[in-house]
This record gives sequence, structure tokens and C-alpha cells, in this order.
Amino acid sequence: QVQLVESGGGLVQPGGSLRLSCAVSGSFRSILAMGWYRQAPGKQRELVAAITRGSGTDYADSVKGRFTITRDNPKNTVYLQMNSLKPEDTAGYYCNADVRGTNWATNNYWGQGTQVTVSS
Repeated sequence: QVQLVESGGGLVQPGGSLRLSCAVSGSFRSILAMGWYRQAPGKQRELVAAITRGSGTDYADSVKGRFTITRDNPKNTVYLQMNSLKPEDTAGYYCNADVRGTNWATNNYWGQGTQVTVSS
């Protein structure tokens, strides 16, 4: 069974930084695309950043120039470095990954989420 476990959320002042991590564990052949999504109360879940296995990246316009997504393939981990945080970045942040299983089927998985609160 594949599991995604996020860490690194918390409370930070405006202008501050946080680094989120998401580790994938279980039995599988490889991890394909990975991404971070966020959902604020009363809003739909939205893509924040995505990264391919070859480290091609894509960002929401609202975080370009402030957030950086990276991955460490040997460690099966994806990171989100968040700088210059704003109150509107406050949300639950969720890790997502396309994982190729031992039967060669690719399935999509979500982490349980980690809360990021930006407030003075």
C-alpha cells in the first residue's frame, strides 16, 4: 500500500518562509508526477505546483517567484519551499503523486494534508 506523509506546516508571519516535505512509502515501481495542492476554507482545492519525474515544473500564477517545488527521487520525497508568505497563502496543503505500482498500473494518491497559517 502506498502512503504519502506531509510535514513542515505551521504558523508563520507574513513575509516568512516554510518548507513542506512529502515522503512516499510502500511498494511501487516508480513515482511519476508529483504536486502540491491547497484548499482554504470555503474554496476549491487548487494546484500550487507540480513537478515531473525529470524535474520539469509548473506553478500557479499566485505563487510564481515565491514558491519552489523540488524532488529527491532516491528518497521518494517532494518539497515545497515557500518564501514571502502572504495571509492569502493560508490553507491546508496536500501532496499528490502518480505512482506506478508493482503491477505496472499507475494510480493517483493524496496525502493527509498539513496546515499552513500566515498571520501576524
